[in-house]
Amino acid sequence: MLPPPSAFERHYRISELATLWRLGRETVRLLVKDEPGVIRVRLGRKKAQTAYVVPASVAERIHRRLTNVAAAPPARP
Repeated sequence: MLPPPSAFERHYRISELATLWRLGRETVRLLVKDEPGVIRVRLGRKKAQTAYVVPASVAERIHRRLTNVAAAPPARP
């Protein structure tokens, strides 16, 4: 049985995607936090923090969805 392909592909942290996409870290966090395929690692016990790790295929899917101008309805005058 083969492991899922995303296990061995490049993974990005929120800060890396924010730099690549020239967006704020909080904006990127909101974009990826509920996306299927994103790895969530909860750190700490009392004051828990969550680290997000985004596989390259998921990052590409998000970016493609955000830049898909052709699917948007044409603007009316």
